[in-house]
Amino acid sequence: MITRKRLAAGACGLFVALTAGLFPQTAAAADGPAKEPPKVELVLDVSGSMRANDIDGQSRMAAAKQAFNEVLDAVPDEVRLGIRTLGATYPGEDRALGCKDTKQLYLYPVGTVNRTEAKTAVATLAPTGWTPIGPALQAAAQDLDGGNATRRIVLITDGEDTCAPLDPCEVARDIAAKGIHLVVDTLGLVPDAKTRSQLTCIAEATGGTYTSVAHTAELSGRVRQLVTRAADPVATPVAAEGAKSCENAPALKAGLYSDRETFGEHRWYKVDVRPGQELRASVSIGADRAVNNDYGILLRATTVHGREIVRGSEAGDGRTDVISTGLRYPKAEADGDEADKPETVCLQVSNSFSAGPAVKTAPGMPVELTVDLVDGPDDGSDVASFGLGRGWWLIGLLVLTGLLAGLVWGWISRWRISVWRTN
Repeated sequence: MITRKRLAAGACGLFVALTAGLFPQTAAAADGPAKEPPKVELVLDVSGSMRANDIDGQSRMAAAKQAFNEVLDAVPDEVRLGIRTLGATYPGEDRALGCKDTKQLYLYPVGTVNRTEAKTAVATLAPTGWTPIGPALQAAAQDLDGGNATRRIVLITDGEDTCAPLDPCEVARDIAAKGIHLVVDTLGLVPDAKTRSQLTCIAEATGGTYTSVAHTAELSGRVRQLVTRAADPVATPVAAEGAKSCENAPALKAGLYSDRETFGEHRWYKVDVRPGQELRASVSIGADRAVNNDYGILLRATTVHGREIVRGSEAGDGRTDVISTGLRYPKAEADGDEADKPETVCLQVSNSFSAGPAVKTAPGMPVELTVDLVDGPDDGSDVASFGLGRGWWLIGLLVLTGLLAGLVWGWISRWRISVWRTN
């Protein structure tokens, strides 16, 4: 019995030794340079409708104040926080004045939180005026301007904007199109269908989230979660404007990039790939407005002469927030004068989105393009080192492994039968 176990263990060991190179090893990522502290601005609706008593037996304003106090106690030390109000000071009927009614709550810019001062300022708020959501978002974006920190606006309101024709959803798209990487999260207090639709549009336009709130605990928990999330590490894309042809395309290096594409547009970028490197690229397009069913995305890698190397594509026919695809292109090693000469690979990003005549096409939909250049597979810890996707090495290895394992197992079986007959 011991002999049989040893033989079986030896066969398994042989199999593991032959196939060990098929499983990649995990490498620890190096810590990057220190980043600027994240910035968050809470934008609170203090319009007259916040008097309604329909959240756990208290007014919407009282629920918001309680949530703010709890959030202020829990703000991470590294987060720079500001508070802006809308509709807090003008009680009159003059629409022009009411739509300018937005201001920062206390007299210093977004920065380190003074909890006592902030709570005192929040306590003085009383439901008053209009609901200028669009102007408040524009002002909040300016409050957070400057530097390379991550930026987040948390908008808390109980109604839709009252300052048309300035559309808050268009304001959000304009903010996103500036490439300042500002996310707007929205919370609707006991919202109706119109409010829900408008707040959802604002959030989707900037890559944020919408939450409907009917209880104080929900409001406190969600705002606290969003403020805390701002401290999480985030990769900030670099703005890159794609061209209409590869010839005029921007040259990209490894990194994360952002751009905009209108419906049915094609944009080009280019990347230099050296012999022995592998290009890995992926792209995502966000559907930040109402689009028709049946849509798709295409990412193509071609030579500078237009010959297609490889492509990735994805399509859908229902509601979507984002659609993504990717590709890989390993460039073979070269000898002589070509050993260090890079190949320019053209990347084409195309979409087949469309929309009804009432949907605005500008600015374009948000695009995120990831480019990675890694060493080509040349060691046993990389599954591609055996030529996966570009040769017969892996198939040959598996056939050889199966043959050897079968021979060993057959020999063990014959030996067992021989022992059984003898006994």
